[in-house]
Amino acid sequence: MSTWDRDCIDLVAPGHIQFKSDGTGTLAFGAIQADMDCRIEKHGTTERLAFSFAGWDEGDEISGRGWAEISGDNMSGWFSFHMGDETTFKAHRKVTHAIRDSNKPL
Repeated sequence: MSTWDRDCIDLVAPGHIQFKSDGTGTLAFGAIQADMDCRIEKHGTTERLAFSFAGWDEGDEISGRGWAEISGDNMSGWFSFHMGDETTFKAHRKVTHAIRDSNKPL
Protein backbone atom coordinates (compact mmCIF):
# COMPACT_ATOMS: atom_id res chain seq x y z
CA MET A 1 0.00 0.00 0.00
CA SER A 2 1.29 3.44 -0.80
CA THR A 3 -0.24 5.08 2.29
CA TRP A 4 0.44 2.59 5.12
CA ASP A 5 3.52 0.52 6.02
CA ARG A 6 3.62 -3.25 6.66
CA ASP A 7 3.38 -2.86 10.47
CA CYS A 8 0.13 -0.90 10.09
CA ILE A 9 -1.25 -3.22 7.39
CA ASP A 10 -0.65 -6.34 9.52
CA LEU A 11 -1.57 -4.75 12.87
CA VAL A 12 -4.33 -7.20 13.90
CA ALA A 13 -3.88 -9.96 11.29
CA PRO A 14 -2.18 -10.25 7.91
CA GLY A 15 -3.72 -7.65 5.62
CA HIS A 16 -5.68 -9.07 2.71
CA ILE A 17 -8.20 -8.40 0.00
CA GLN A 18 -10.34 -11.28 -1.23
CA PHE A 19 -12.66 -11.39 -4.21
CA LYS A 20 -15.18 -14.21 -4.58
CA SER A 21 -16.84 -15.54 -7.72
CA ASP A 22 -20.29 -14.49 -6.44
CA GLY A 23 -19.40 -10.77 -6.65
CA THR A 24 -18.64 -10.29 -2.97
CA GLY A 25 -15.37 -10.00 -1.10
CA THR A 26 -13.59 -8.85 2.03
CA LEU A 27 -10.96 -6.26 2.82
CA ALA A 28 -8.95 -6.33 6.04
CA PHE A 29 -5.87 -4.44 7.22
CA GLY A 30 -4.88 -2.59 10.37
CA ALA A 31 -8.05 -2.56 12.49
CA ILE A 32 -10.28 -2.37 9.40
CA GLN A 33 -12.67 -5.12 8.37
CA ALA A 34 -15.06 -4.56 5.46
CA ASP A 35 -17.37 -6.45 3.12
CA MET A 36 -17.16 -5.70 -0.59
CA ASP A 37 -19.60 -5.54 -3.50
CA CYS A 38 -17.68 -6.18 -6.75
CA ARG A 39 -18.46 -5.60 -10.45
CA ILE A 40 -16.50 -6.00 -13.68
CA GLU A 41 -16.36 -2.70 -15.59
CA LYS A 42 -14.97 -1.64 -18.93
CA HIS A 43 -12.18 0.95 -18.59
CA GLY A 44 -10.93 2.07 -21.99
CA THR A 45 -9.97 -1.09 -23.85
CA THR A 46 -9.51 -3.20 -20.71
CA GLU A 47 -11.71 -4.62 -17.99
CA ARG A 48 -11.13 -4.10 -14.31
CA LEU A 49 -12.81 -5.03 -11.07
CA ALA A 50 -14.66 -2.13 -9.45
CA PHE A 51 -15.83 -2.43 -5.85
CA SER A 52 -17.49 -0.61 -3.01
CA PHE A 53 -16.94 -1.55 0.61
CA ALA A 54 -18.54 -0.99 4.01
CA GLY A 55 -17.35 -2.09 7.41
CA TRP A 56 -15.67 -1.06 10.64
CA ASP A 57 -12.46 0.58 11.86
CA GLU A 58 -12.16 0.22 15.64
CA GLY A 59 -15.94 0.48 16.03
CA ASP A 60 -16.40 3.37 13.59
CA GLU A 61 -18.39 2.74 10.41
CA ILE A 62 -16.37 3.12 7.21
CA SER A 63 -17.19 2.89 3.53
CA GLY A 64 -15.53 3.60 0.21
CA ARG A 65 -14.83 2.46 -3.31
CA GLY A 66 -11.98 1.26 -5.48
CA TRP A 67 -10.81 -0.78 -8.42
CA ALA A 68 -8.28 -3.49 -9.21
CA GLU A 69 -6.60 -4.82 -12.33
CA ILE A 70 -5.56 -8.45 -12.29
CA SER A 71 -2.77 -9.96 -14.36
CA GLY A 72 -2.06 -13.63 -13.66
CA ASP A 73 -1.36 -13.95 -9.93
CA ASN A 74 -0.74 -10.21 -9.46
CA MET A 75 -3.19 -7.42 -8.75
CA SER A 76 -2.80 -3.68 -8.50
CA GLY A 77 -5.39 -1.05 -7.78
CA TRP A 78 -6.64 1.91 -5.83
CA PHE A 79 -9.24 2.55 -3.16
CA SER A 80 -10.45 5.43 -1.03
CA PHE A 81 -12.51 5.85 2.08
CA HIS A 82 -15.62 8.02 1.76
CA MET A 83 -14.38 11.57 2.40
CA GLY A 84 -11.03 10.22 3.67
CA ASP A 85 -7.69 8.63 2.87
CA GLU A 86 -6.86 6.92 -0.40
CA THR A 87 -4.13 4.49 -1.40
CA THR A 88 -2.79 2.42 -4.22
CA PHE A 89 -2.03 -1.22 -3.54
CA LYS A 90 -0.38 -4.29 -5.00
CA ALA A 91 -1.18 -7.86 -4.06
CA HIS A 92 -0.11 -11.36 -5.02
CA ARG A 93 -2.49 -14.34 -5.09
CA LYS A 94 -2.09 -16.63 -2.10
CA VAL A 95 -3.13 -20.16 -2.91
CA THR A 96 -5.09 -21.83 -0.14
CA HIS A 97 -5.64 -25.54 0.07
CA ALA A 98 -8.90 -26.88 1.41
CA ILE A 99 -8.62 -29.36 4.26
CA ARG A 100 -10.20 -32.63 3.26
CA ASP A 101 -13.10 -33.76 5.41
CA SER A 102 -12.51 -37.49 5.99
CA ASN A 103 -16.29 -38.04 6.25
CA LYS A 104 -16.89 -36.85 2.67
CA PRO A 105 -15.96 -38.76 -0.48
CA LEU A 106 -13.39 -37.25 -2.84
